[in-house]
Amino acid sequence: MDRSRIKFIVITIFYVIIRLFTAGLTAHADIYRYIDENGVMHFTNTPTSSTQNFKLFLREKPKTTPHYSTKKYDDIIANASQQYDVSFPLLKAIIKAESDFDPRAVSKKGAKGLMQIMPENFKPLGIKDPFDPSQNIHAGARYFKQMYDRFKGKLSLSLAAYNAGPTAVERYKTVPPYEETEEYVKRVLKFYYNYKNL
Repeated sequence: MDRSRIKFIVITIFYVIIRLFTAGLTAHADIYRYIDENGVMHFTNTPTSSTQNFKLFLREKPKTTPHYSTKKYDDIIANASQQYDVSFPLLKAIIKAESDFDPRAVSKKGAKGLMQIMPENFKPLGIKDPFDPSQNIHAGARYFKQMYDRFKGKLSLSLAAYNAGPTAVERYKTVPPYEETEEYVKRVLKFYYNYKNL
């Protein structure tokens, strides 16, 4: 096999690897291989010609996202809602936005559990196990209520403070101009509206 053919094969394999890493998350990208009469390998994720006898070379494993029940913690949410005087649909919306009901969720910044409580708040909020759903939801509800009272019942500001911290909200006197926080407030309000209207 001459050098140009080897180079072509190496480039082709490299191309396949790049395609695997850049394939869309929802696209199914099995890779097929065909070896022509000159011994050159051809790869594709969309074989079109049956005469070339493409054969499966690499099967992509479909990506799965764990699905967590949205009703599993309703009793705890209802209890926390009553105890801290925070709307049940609102608490549920915060949990949906924070962790999508994953009790073991851990953010890049280290926030933990269903309501994504930061470690520095564990002690003030009485959390011993941030992954315990009851402790986490009650602590999150308590903390949100503190923000709600601090910002005189202004929901958007209270949500922004829950996400970005009260100091940032007080500095800007509005939802801080952080893309993450702005999107967070919109998402919670959307979920809140949906849960209220179930």
